Amino acid sequence: SLRVMAALERALRAAAAELCQAAEGAAAALGAVRAALAEAGGPAALGERERALYGAFLRGLARAPPAARPEGLWQSCFLEGPPGLALGALLEALASPGPNIRLGEVVAVLEQFLQEGQISALMWDVCQQQAQAGSPELQEALLNKVVCLPDHVSNKLQGNPPPVFFPQNYFPFLGGAIIQVLQKISESLRGGLDCSISFVSHVLGKVCVQGRQKEILSVLVPHLTDLTKSDCIWQRICWRLVECVPDRWMEAVVLGFVQTAPGADVLSRLLGNLVVKNKKAQFVVTQKVLLLQYGHTTAVLQNLLGYLSLDSLRRPLLIKVLQELLETWGSSSAVKHSPPEQQQYISKAILICLSHLKEPEIESCRQGLLTSMMEGVKCHLDSNLPQIRRLGMIVAESISSKINTDGPVLKFQVKVIMKFVSGVLRGNFKPKPVGNIQSLPWWEDFDDDLMPYDMSEDKELKTKAPVYIRDCIEGRRCKISVSVELAKILLHLEEKTCIEGFLELRQRAQVAVLTTDPIPVAKYLTSQFYALNYSLRQRMDILDVLVLAAQELSYPKSRGKTTRPGAQKPCIQPLPGSDSSKGWRRIVDERIKSKTRRFSQVELASGPNEFSSVAGHFFFPLIQHFDRPLTTFDLLGEDHFVLGRLVHTLATLMYLAVNTVAVTAMGKALLEFVWALRFHTDPYVRQGLLSCISSTLLSVPTECLLEDVTEELLETQSWLGGKMRGSICQRLSG
Repeated sequence: SLRVMAALERALRAAAAELCQAAEGAAAALGAVRAALAEAGGPAALGERERALYGAFLRGLARAPPAARPEGLWQSCFLEGPPGLALGALLEALASPGPNIRLGEVVAVLEQFLQEGQISALMWDVCQQQAQAGSPELQEALLNKVVCLPDHVSNKLQGNPPPVFFPQNYFPFLGGAIIQVLQKISESLRGGLDCSISFVSHVLGKVCVQGRQKEILSVLVPHLTDLTKSDCIWQRICWRLVECVPDRWMEAVVLGFVQTAPGADVLSRLLGNLVVKNKKAQFVVTQKVLLLQYGHTTAVLQNLLGYLSLDSLRRPLLIKVLQELLETWGSSSAVKHSPPEQQQYISKAILICLSHLKEPEIESCRQGLLTSMMEGVKCHLDSNLPQIRRLGMIVAESISSKINTDGPVLKFQVKVIMKFVSGVLRGNFKPKPVGNIQSLPWWEDFDDDLMPYDMSEDKELKTKAPVYIRDCIEGRRCKISVSVELAKILLHLEEKTCIEGFLELRQRAQVAVLTTDPIPVAKYLTSQFYALNYSLRQRMDILDVLVLAAQELSYPKSRGKTTRPGAQKPCIQPLPGSDSSKGWRRIVDERIKSKTRRFSQVELASGPNEFSSVAGHFFFPLIQHFDRPLTTFDLLGEDHFVLGRLVHTLATLMYLAVNTVAVTAMGKALLEFVWALRFHTDPYVRQGLLSCISSTLLSVPTECLLEDVTEELLETQSWLGGKMRGSICQRLSG
């Protein structure tokens, strides 16, 4: 062995001398080097001294004159020598070309270097050196060269490298090379030999952190999925591959595997208990992906949470994740300040976690789940955004059904809940909407047994017209009692028969009752707005009905009057006896008549403002008791969303009361109301206050504003001026 190494050393020194002199014996010298290397046993048999000599020889060969580099021979010296030394010499020549270096020749050798599998040979060589405590500095340099090879070539060739150096081609190729190295590691372990996988892990981590997870893992994951199905050694190799990734690159690798794995079971085979062993991976999986990011797909959430649920060592992390998700979901600050997309993302994660819980786990954290549900649903129902309120109801129903398997569960009137939940659990978050209820399969036989009544002999009942004053009084009393009773029934009516458009029909019926008998019904509805034992939804329904009825009463019921198309308009008649004028006038009129098109004209009829006499009954009861908190209703406290709706309702009623008798008193009361709430923190309420001011200025006559509402108007002007100055200063300082 010593003799062979001595012969190789002499051949290398002789070849280096020939290259320096550009002598004609270069071909023979290169041939001698190749023969001595083959006799020594190839690159793997070289020691540290021989490697140093071979590296110097390759650097000299890359810069030798063309005459000293016979075609075919000099390329073979690079392709047959130690791959790490060859790649370093080629990249050095590429980075600082001299007079004898042609970039095209160097790039061609690099391309051949890849095609002959020298990258996998390089990584395998380093893995064997690491098992023997090789130089960390040399390994770091090789890592940069392997991962950044496309950048080196592309930068030197000004963006026009061969296709094999395109990132979309190189990194899948590198993934295949990693599989080849892992195959050799598997064979080595089965043969009882030691080797290290650390360098391969570093290559994987550096590629992923540079944003090329998709390219390299699109090759790695399918191969590793097949290899780890029934082979425990391959499972251990795969686990060790990700465990040896440095912490600074761990996030990119873990996220890449989670996004690429076809299912949670595959992810469990590929990562093992990485989240238990590595704190960085645990932070990424349990904190960053779930609580600090929200752009991942439902499939990613299913992979991630399913992975946590598939091993007894990882299930405590699943419970911890669910508790932290519920804590965030139930935080009023998070609901108020985080975007709807993030809240939707957290809601999906909670639903998936719930689907993985087992009965003993539910039993152990039942009270905590109940507390989180109550706090979270309250925060969501307080939101101004309908989608946030719906998300709160969806998650609350899911938690309730999970913790109350035997008893009553929480139910909201939200038809999309089950479709939402099933869509999340199946990974299809946007299910197709259901059309007409009669198109559903179960509807066809729903009412087959119902027979219609025979109404052929029914007669129409006619009410006798009142004759005496007492009859009129009784009829009036009956009307009042019926209207209020009907309004009460409609206010408490619930949907129990799956009528399409039920909510709209109920609202239209309430508006019809209110417009038919405004004063007693308005008195009833405004009193119920501040009454006990009403839900926030019912109170907002009252406000909506009041606004819609006021709009209908304030606009006249117009009927169009159509004028006939042939109606003649007055015109100037010519003087009698003027024959000449008759001639030209007749000709002009006939021409005009033949070229004129006439249309019917609709004249809109005007009418009295029916809201004028009842505006006070709509307005003043609503504004009187806003500052009186009830047991279940506090406008100035937690129920600020309903306060915002009340403020906007008062603004609308004020606007519709234009030209009414009570408009001045209404404006004065409304400005005092605005003044009392001018420092409210909710932007929806403040927006409503501005609407109130605008409605007052539009509806109250100018002379009344200046005479009767002067003090309130000046206070409002001062407040608005201060707000504007503060806003300007804030923008300038920003």
